[in-house]
Amino acid sequence: MIPNKSFIILRYITIVVLMASLATCIIFRAGVIIVKEKKYWEAVGKRYIKENQTIYPNRGNIISADGKLMASSLPEYRLYVDFGHAKNTKEKDVYKKDTLLMNNLAALCKGLHELFPDKSEMEFRKTIMKGRKAKSRHFLIYPKKISYLDYQEVKRLPVFNQSPNLSGLHVEAFNRRKKPFGSLAMRTLGDMFPDMTKGAKNGLELTYDSILNGHTGIVHRQKVMNKYLSIIDKPAIDGNDIITTIDVGMQDIAEKALVDQLKNLEALSGTAVVMEVATGDVKANVNMTRGNDGNYYEMRNLAVSNLMEPGSTFKTASIMVAMEDKYITPDYIVDTGNGIMNMHGSPMKDWNWYKGGYGKIDVTKILEVSSNIGVSSIIDHFYQNNPQKFVDGLKRMSIDTPLNLGFVGEASPRIRGPKERYFAKTTLPWMSIGYETMIPPIYILNFYNAIANNGVMVKPKFVKAISKDGTIIEEFPTEIINPKICSDTTLTMIRTILRKVVSQGLAKPAGSKQFNVSGKTGTAQISQGKAGYKAGGVSYLVSFCGYFPSEAPKYSCIVQIQIPHGPASGGLQAGSVFSKIAERVYAKHLFRDINAAKDSLSIFVPKVKQGDMAEAAYVLRELGIKGNSSSIPYVNYPVWGTANTSTTAAELHTRKLNDHVVPNVVGMGAKDAVYLLEKLDLRVRLSGVGKVESQSIPAGSTIYKGQTITLKLKY
Repeated sequence: MIPNKSFIILRYITIVVLMASLATCIIFRAGVIIVKEKKYWEAVGKRYIKENQTIYPNRGNIISADGKLMASSLPEYRLYVDFGHAKNTKEKDVYKKDTLLMNNLAALCKGLHELFPDKSEMEFRKTIMKGRKAKSRHFLIYPKKISYLDYQEVKRLPVFNQSPNLSGLHVEAFNRRKKPFGSLAMRTLGDMFPDMTKGAKNGLELTYDSILNGHTGIVHRQKVMNKYLSIIDKPAIDGNDIITTIDVGMQDIAEKALVDQLKNLEALSGTAVVMEVATGDVKANVNMTRGNDGNYYEMRNLAVSNLMEPGSTFKTASIMVAMEDKYITPDYIVDTGNGIMNMHGSPMKDWNWYKGGYGKIDVTKILEVSSNIGVSSIIDHFYQNNPQKFVDGLKRMSIDTPLNLGFVGEASPRIRGPKERYFAKTTLPWMSIGYETMIPPIYILNFYNAIANNGVMVKPKFVKAISKDGTIIEEFPTEIINPKICSDTTLTMIRTILRKVVSQGLAKPAGSKQFNVSGKTGTAQISQGKAGYKAGGVSYLVSFCGYFPSEAPKYSCIVQIQIPHGPASGGLQAGSVFSKIAERVYAKHLFRDINAAKDSLSIFVPKVKQGDMAEAAYVLRELGIKGNSSSIPYVNYPVWGTANTSTTAAELHTRKLNDHVVPNVVGMGAKDAVYLLEKLDLRVRLSGVGKVESQSIPAGSTIYKGQTITLKLKY
């Protein structure tokens, strides 16, 4: 028999009854909450969950054809400090936070001033004390947005290197679209609205907005343990990158050449476009307009939107139509008389009419000297009874076929037909020399590009691929607009003539001593609409369009400049710009055999900077320069040192570096200096261009990780 059996049973019964009662109470209470108090508790729960918020994705980058970043979204921050505290904060914690600030205030203000020198230490002190006095929970301590790198430096400063609860430091983050190359190709790339959530305004940013933008996500905030946590319901998908056809080097060459000439002429605007003949890839697109301050800026994409009468660059198309219809050949003779000819009651003049004109000249000479009478006489003679045949001939060459490039404000050519209003007897002869038609520069260039491309007209291309995380996911092939704009016979004749226009005609300034250039000049008075051509003085559009090298064309190019007054010359004013662009592009991108450039009688020993001697030794060995370069093997890591050069040899000296002291980088190139210093955990700032002239932290000083060193560069 079990002792105290009745007591044990009673105890277990009591426990079971209590547990059953508790369970019943819980079930009953749960039932009340579920049924009767349901709405109340749902309302309480909602107070702990914030509404869904949109997550904006990172916008894709725009990358140049040569792999350089042309537009990217970079984070920026505004700095705030919480000088207050929560209601339930212990007094000792409040005291600790305030003591930390006051004990380190001087060091903090000094650090902020070093990072942001536009504001003094005293100004930072006054700002911080003002926020402390107000006990503000969200006090702005610096008015400007700062970069991510600066934000990381701020977090290393005294006080701010503590936890957010103790330091009070917090930020508002923003995304800003930045162009590392400044205004270079700015109008082609396009712009974003200041509030990037509103999207793109123009250019490639707008054309490819759906690709660059990505897809938004959704997040809600829920309070857990007295803190709000972000819970992602739908992740944001970052945008893809687009790889443009623009070559940064060519863009820079074209912009420099054009802007220099615009300044010389005090021009109103100008555009220069360089295109790869075979692919239609637009390598450079410069569009400059004069601002109120007299400087030139990219305001509009003139290459695709400037709808103007092209002038004499259109004569090539007119002559090709007559050649294709077998009315003329290059030796066909036209009597241009004394430089003035009556065309249906209106005088047609050649530019040298005051010298007595050209008299009888052939078609080749007509284009060489850009004779208005020569071209208009041919077209009027053969097409005056059937002007539609001439217009059909132009359209057959696809000079007016819409390109649909996708840019906002893009214009299409306007070539008037005989059935349209205001088509008079004078329309045909004036149309043949580039008036009475309106054609954007990109269309004129595309036509000449087709001549260079053996008659194949391709569509100009500004974007060649889409990539994601460095991997190409879609490529855009070359599109053919017209597989043959004319017969091979016409093509051979016109290419021969265009080469002579540059070598023997008015386009000589567009030529080069290094290679052959083909093309045509253009000079046109600019119409003022109903006011005519002479209201307020005559302004001009001067241009040159062509390709190079003539024998095997690689690039085509157009230069158009609007000048407010005469004298006007397409060859001198636009052709000279073309020549500079062509020669610099040729020198940079169309390489000659290095063996052809060697001169055994001359030895040039280049100056060797301080820096990586392994790379220097490799170059010196390849050039065959005498010295000790063979003693330094080529390895895939830097070998630091210095060099001494003479007129006949180069001696290299290596040196070992101490990882704990600041090295001497004076005399190094920026690339080597930055690499070396950043490997030592120093932050580098550059000022100027060239090699290092001075460094802000003396060589031999002890290294403190994260310290900023400023290098002054000079040629």
